Amino acid sequence: MDTRPIGVFDSGLGGLTAVRVLRRILRQEDLIYFGDTARVPYGGRSRETLLKYARQDLRFLRSFDLKAVLIACGTVSTTSLETLQRENDLPIVGVVEPTCRRALAVTRNRRVGMIATLASVRSGAYQAALRRLDPEVSVFEQPCPLFVPLVENGRFRPGDVVIETVAREYLEPLLDWGCDTLILGCTHYPLLEDVISKICGPGVTLVSAGEESAFELKRLLAGQDRRAPEDRKGKAEFYVSDRAEDFEGVASMFLAEDIHHMARRIDIDQY
Repeated sequence: MDTRPIGVFDSGLGGLTAVRVLRRILRQEDLIYFGDTARVPYGGRSRETLLKYARQDLRFLRSFDLKAVLIACGTVSTTSLETLQRENDLPIVGVVEPTCRRALAVTRNRRVGMIATLASVRSGAYQAALRRLDPEVSVFEQPCPLFVPLVENGRFRPGDVVIETVAREYLEPLLDWGCDTLILGCTHYPLLEDVISKICGPGVTLVSAGEESAFELKRLLAGQDRRAPEDRKGKAEFYVSDRAEDFEGVASMFLAEDIHHMARRIDIDQY
């Protein structure tokens, strides 16, 4: 048994999609979440800048006595995961591998689409993982650079003409190509699930990177006997690098609970 907290980080609020699942499937665990809201979005940054940011994010989280870290950021997972795993002596889970395994398990025609940030698409990590697991799979990757800033500004609800127009433009090439499975390769994108589902229709199965990585972390903790006792109730702490009030409003709505006055701002440049 291990009651130390789990660290989770993302470029902004998208990682809350993983937090929401973790709080459902690992209710006994304490969570410490960091959203780098001062530097969001990560998607258009260079590999060198992304690694610098990821190291700082992780150094902040490691100021706590953690037992594991979930990188709830598709961009960091695709560009920096292996380096961070080499540099740190605790389990670190990314979003790519578990998400690709799930996509291959549900596809029927072996045409898998993937939407993500520009940096994630450029990295080729999802495509490489899919083809390593199934050399015969066909993959269509689509960068969606406007999704993260729109989500961060609360533009993710069905009926919003801006997000629906942008989403349709991004998704139509994938649908014309014939994908039956779509990887949401950025943890912000489940906030758009209703919009994306409406455009894609029932014939396309959506696979969430945030959800699959949360289940992967649960398996890892069980396999290493690092889970907290089942009879305890875990708590969550939230930290951001910009205004806490801006984060709390959207986060409360998304988590379906009031976290006002719970988030704290930290100076990430100190790490």
